Amino acid sequence: MPRKYFFFDIDGTLTDDATHKIVSSAERTLHALEANGHFVSIATGRAHYKAQGFADSIGIRNMVCNGGECLVLDGKVIENRPLDHETAMFLVHHAEKAGLGYLLMTDDSDRVLMKDTRFLEQAGRRTELTTYVLDPDLVPEKIPQIFKVYIAMTKEQEPDNPWIQKQGHLRMGPGYLNFQHDAKKDGILRMLKAVDGNESDVVVFGDAVNDLVMFDPRWTSIAMGNGMQELKDKADYVTAANIDDGIEKACRRFGWI
Repeated sequence: MPRKYFFFDIDGTLTDDATHKIVSSAERTLHALEANGHFVSIATGRAHYKAQGFADSIGIRNMVCNGGECLVLDGKVIENRPLDHETAMFLVHHAEKAGLGYLLMTDDSDRVLMKDTRFLEQAGRRTELTTYVLDPDLVPEKIPQIFKVYIAMTKEQEPDNPWIQKQGHLRMGPGYLNFQHDAKKDGILRMLKAVDGNESDVVVFGDAVNDLVMFDPRWTSIAMGNGMQELKDKADYVTAANIDDGIEKACRRFGWI
């Protein structure tokens, strides 16, 4: 059996949205793939510090995370790239001009910097664990690397602020946008180069809008049955929902396990 290179999204693909825990059949399948000699990796938009705990809990040592800009091979971080600094400043300056609060993630942790409390006043606290550091003397231009920018903005405000299209972003709650890397495909290609794999042997599994970028005609793309229709339309194969053993069923169908 030729060696395949598998990349799995986490939320809604490996995990059950109701429990946020990995589906048991999915975890079983990942290790069965490894036992058969295949390369298995997570592919997620999550920052490294958030993805690492999940990977450790299921015993997976390879990751494409931070939206494709962080690679972890055999448990070791081999690269972790911040946002383009000019782009980050573009977002910050437009947010300031529009009177919108913002947060800056400047390292691989849950710590964010804020110059004032406008983000909290406009958007409230983030739903995930966050350490807020207030620094009235903050000068964003002097920060050497910025991994994510969070900007307070409702969905209704988006049409009036077209500059947000400068950088890939996700709506993580009703009150704010998360600007981060959207380059899972590029991360997969760099990982493939690091392990000397072939593009035609790649298999990706996903369910949501941020997985569209890694559905590429050069390899096999599988959409979860619980996934968005746009992703299913782009997929080579649509499997059952994740909680209905979709990952295991697809891997059995193609003879990978």
